[in-house]
Amino acid sequence: MSNSDEKLVKNDAQWQQQLSADEFHVCREKGTERPFSGDLLTNTESGIYVCKCCDSELFTSEHKFDGHCGWPSFDKEIKEGAIIYTEDNTLGMRRVEITCSHCDAHLGHVFPDGPTETGQRFCVNSISMQFLADDK
Repeated sequence: MSNSDEKLVKNDAQWQQQLSADEFHVCREKGTERPFSGDLLTNTESGIYVCKCCDSELFTSEHKFDGHCGWPSFDKEIKEGAIIYTEDNTLGMRRVEITCSHCDAHLGHVFPDGPTETGQRFCVNSISMQFLADDK
C-alpha cells in the first residue's frame, strides 16, 4: 500500500503497460464499467479496498453497503484526503467525480443520497479497485 504523500505521475504508455485495456479506460480515461458487472459488487468479506493503479487505501468493508445501483457503494472514504472531489458536468448531468488523491485514478462519483448517517453514496467502479481481505 502506498504511504507516500507525493503524487504518483506516469504517462499513458506507462499506465497502459500496468493496466488492462478495460482498467486503463476506466481509471485513466474516466470510463465506466457496465452496471452489475464488477467483481467487487457483491463482495461481503472484511477488508480494505485499494486503488488499482497505486494501492492507496480508499474504503473499508465496514462502510460498504448495497446501493442498488450496479456498482460497489460506500458511505465514506477510509480517511480524509484519500479522495479528490471534482465537479463533473459531462453527459448533461451535474455530478461529483471521485478520484484517488495519490494517482488521480478515476473511481466513480459520489451522490448525496446515501442511506446512512453520512448521507453519501460513493458509487465506485469495481475495476478501479483491488480488495485486500483482513488476515484471519
